[in-house]
Amino acid sequence: MPDRLEAMSVLLSVVDAGSLSAASRNLGLPLATVSRKVSELESHLGTRLFQRAGRGLILTETGEAYVASCRRILEDVAEAERTAAGEFKAPKGSLTITAPVVFGRLHVLPVITEFLKTYPEIDVRLIQSDRLIDLPEEHVDLAVRIGKLPDSSLVFRSVGEVRQVICGSPAYLEERGAPASPDDLRLHDCITFENLMSVKSWTFRMGQSEISAPIRSRLVVDTAEAAIDAAVGGLGLARVLSYQVRTLISEGRLRTVLDDAEQDPWPISLVYPSRGLMALKVRAFLDFAASRLKDRLGRPGTVAP
Repeated sequence: MPDRLEAMSVLLSVVDAGSLSAASRNLGLPLATVSRKVSELESHLGTRLFQRAGRGLILTETGEAYVASCRRILEDVAEAERTAAGEFKAPKGSLTITAPVVFGRLHVLPVITEFLKTYPEIDVRLIQSDRLIDLPEEHVDLAVRIGKLPDSSLVFRSVGEVRQVICGSPAYLEERGAPASPDDLRLHDCITFENLMSVKSWTFRMGQSEISAPIRSRLVVDTAEAAIDAAVGGLGLARVLSYQVRTLISEGRLRTVLDDAEQDPWPISLVYPSRGLMALKVRAFLDFAASRLKDRLGRPGTVAP
């Protein structure tokens, strides 16, 4: 069984690296050894795990299912070893956290810095990404999520909320005028951050009703920072999260519009997989970060411009 686990680990390295030679370099093993380990697994299973293609290795349907099982098996083995080593008795080990890019820089990173000073036996890897990361699939312990959470196996702890604001540069608003209602957006150039909203319409709250207003997306981007830079440059109106533009608004480089028609604020949550017994490193960070993020988000002007 130890040899089988080693072969599984090599297989995952090949899949993650994209080729036998890349896995060989990453693992520091001879290419012949890596190739033999994969071949031995295929012989044991009596099926091919890879299709050899011109652009590299492609998993077969059987291979995809087997690799997913290997990841679960190796993760369970690693958790059992952490338990035996005392990780569930004292907070220690490596903790992987993901957060949105701007929010991670402004709020999560300062909390992590303080956390690491308090827990010297814990190391943290912070993944800053506006992409919605699959926590179990990508071996992430905990995520900071902004927005309504879909029903899933994830457990969450709420730490605050954030507004969605529409903003433009003073020069753009002077030239084109500020929209008086959502319907006026059809007369404006808009900048859309496609990870956050539709590129064809924006929704608003009018009394007890929610309405959808069509927009013309002059520019579609995949990061909030790009949308903000374009708005500061006078290209049009951008809809972003309030903490992302707080400083620019206070400096007068951006102004908000249609504040009275804003949607309800979005929740900010710490989410983590529900996997039974929780490692103390995860529990320690949850307890440490939740109160501090609540404090940061509750300060006047921190989230709302």
